Amino acid sequence: MDIEKLEAAAAAQGTTVKSLKTSGAGKEEVEAAVAGLVAAKKALADAITAALAALPEGAPEAEALKAKLPPPPKPSNKDKKAAKDGDAAKEAARKAAEEQKLAARAKKKEAAAAKGVKEGGGKGGPAGKGADGAKPDGAASKAPAAKPNGSGAAAAAPVHAKPMSNKNYELHFGAAAPPLLAVVAARLVRQEVALRRVDPKALPSGCDSVLYLPGGSRSLRGCGAIARYFARLAPPELGAYGAAGDALSASEVDEWIEWLSASGPPAAATPPLLARLARHLRMRSFVTGHAASLADAAAWLLLRQLPAPDKACSGAGVHVARWWGCVEALPAFKEAAQLLFGAAKDAGSLEIPLPNAERGKVVTRFAPEPSGHLHIGHVKAAMLSAHFATQYEGKMILRLDDTNPSKEKGDYETAIVGDLQRLDILPAKVTHTSDYFDKILKLATKMLQDGVAFIDPSPKEEQQALRLQRKPSPHRDAAVEENLRLWAEMQAGSAEGVKCCMRAKIDPASDNGALRDPTIFRCNLEPHHRTKDKYKVYPTYDLACPIVDAWEGVTHALRDRQYSDRDHQYVWFQQALQLRKVDLWGFSRINFVKTLLSKRKLQWLVDEGRADGWDDPRFPTVAGILRRGMTVQGLKAFILSMGASKNTNLMGWDKIWAFNKAVIDPSVPRYTALLADGLVPLSLEGAPPAPFAETMAAHPKDESLGKKVRFFGPTVLLQAEDAVANAVAGPVLTRLTAEERRDRRPARAEGLIAVGDPLVGLGGPAASLRRPGPLASLGRRPLIRLGRRVGRGGRGDGVCLG
Repeated sequence: MDIEKLEAAAAAQGTTVKSLKTSGAGKEEVEAAVAGLVAAKKALADAITAALAALPEGAPEAEALKAKLPPPPKPSNKDKKAAKDGDAAKEAARKAAEEQKLAARAKKKEAAAAKGVKEGGGKGGPAGKGADGAKPDGAASKAPAAKPNGSGAAAAAPVHAKPMSNKNYELHFGAAAPPLLAVVAARLVRQEVALRRVDPKALPSGCDSVLYLPGGSRSLRGCGAIARYFARLAPPELGAYGAAGDALSASEVDEWIEWLSASGPPAAATPPLLARLARHLRMRSFVTGHAASLADAAAWLLLRQLPAPDKACSGAGVHVARWWGCVEALPAFKEAAQLLFGAAKDAGSLEIPLPNAERGKVVTRFAPEPSGHLHIGHVKAAMLSAHFATQYEGKMILRLDDTNPSKEKGDYETAIVGDLQRLDILPAKVTHTSDYFDKILKLATKMLQDGVAFIDPSPKEEQQALRLQRKPSPHRDAAVEENLRLWAEMQAGSAEGVKCCMRAKIDPASDNGALRDPTIFRCNLEPHHRTKDKYKVYPTYDLACPIVDAWEGVTHALRDRQYSDRDHQYVWFQQALQLRKVDLWGFSRINFVKTLLSKRKLQWLVDEGRADGWDDPRFPTVAGILRRGMTVQGLKAFILSMGASKNTNLMGWDKIWAFNKAVIDPSVPRYTALLADGLVPLSLEGAPPAPFAETMAAHPKDESLGKKVRFFGPTVLLQAEDAVANAVAGPVLTRLTAEERRDRRPARAEGLIAVGDPLVGLGGPAASLRRPGPLASLGRRPLIRLGRRVGRGGRGDGVCLG
């Protein structure tokens, strides 16, 4: 009986602590309540321990008592700080002892060196004399004597600075010849090394780099020897010097390093290296062993010194491109690239660990409302959910949150599934919140019976006013029987029931507005697109989401940070309903400059006929931007550039189209088109009277994309605005190639003009043309621009002329 009382007291004290924290009580009051909770749990644990000691071994009630044992209390901030201070003091004492040992060793060595110098200077004979046979003076006795060379002149011994008591590794090298492989090897095995650029004259003769070991007593010379030392220093399982315990693998590392060292400069060594890698990597992920080794580092270093290493590796075949992408993504190589080659850091990264994630057990979900098509703001949520599911070898669920029949349609569900397929996002399964309506209704009834929810028949305006005033509803403490009666009226859709809503009893005075007794059920008499007229009440997203997440086995719910205020509400529902815990992870939403993302407003534009539909190329929907010319690869690259950051992003459309251009530019044929309306003919004097055609490459830098036919003639067509803007009589016009336009060199005056080619007057420099419409500014383009390029995510619906 005592144990039951102590257990009840601990539970009551825990409730008090929660209420104080939720209500924003003072720090001292909360700390006092927490201390009382710790004391109550300790008394309960002591009583249970005593009871267990009194029971005979193997008693059946022992397991029940053990289950009641409270978990050990978490350390407070003060305890953590005290432990941290204690650890810091121990570490400081250890470092002080090491410094004393190093100082004693250095002093001992200095004494020994001084003794040796003294003994050498006191002896007679040729070694102790100078060139004339006289004994050296005091200054000379402190330095080693210069040995005579063959000609009789004294040769000075090389002198270099040597740290006598360095605590860490120090790598000294000349600025003109940094030991690249040694630096990459240190990064590869995560060895901290202090880099020191010194005067080459201060280095030992014939040596470009020296590694001083801690203490300064020993050193290594030469980049290769230093790199091999670091690789051998790492744990064998890391594989920095080939597979662990495999002498052949280690020898292969040496063979690759020696071969690469003898290959010459990067420009000459690259072709044989790429050819060898293409053969060697057909059945391998890395050059040697099962992880990135020193051989991978040596090959990567040589290729990294090329002007365009990515292009060189992508052109060497799929195996080299795969290997290059793999090593480039490793943190060690990223750090080395930033340190040695000035590579820019990634703008964003998706490699962010999820809390409490276990490989093979992660389940994420993407839960859009089927009230419209997916837009660019949804893409990040969908891609992040799919990415983390793939990263942890788990699965992603697509759940259509169909809890508002006034806005939702079956056509929108089909469109959402189709948009995800076009984005290469394939969920493990597709579910609906409406699949769980029956179970959610039963749970709502239980909430009324348990007193954690109530029915509020007051008008909506009155509810809003009381919430703003942080006052409870007058119906909050209504009897359970009255709540159940009104709940039955709501489910029947009666005149009385439609005036009511169900609200959760959380805290009407909370600083967080989402916790002020939120609405969790409301009436809606419109037929549901799946369940028809079966239900008259529907749960809100705030209630359905934590419930269905727990029931479907979701482990991590990724939510837009605009819902951060509702995260406490999410946790409250799961605790109050005794559901399985789901970890929440917030990310930032995408905001675009001068872009409308509201589905309600986009729907108005469609209904008013101001847009062709949800796939209108001017819409920020997935269907719209893909129809406009966006590629899935470009869209993914754009999302990756932001990463999984929690900072708010305000983006411009020029950036996303720049990513798209980088994807399609190398592989898209070049064509030219004119809008069909408002074409103006332009006649050229002195041109051949008969039109003719010329076959040329469809892409100026890739002939494998085929050929195209371009027509030439004395009369061509201009857009009306171009003709008006450039209605100048007299100048001689000629077409320029891309190189000629870049260099501003005079072109050949053949009197010919190709349809679609820019024109420039020979009499002076190219003018700047600014024109209205979607192409707002052409900037430093040539004087006349015929037509618009298509195939780069721009406008279509024109007349293609070649």
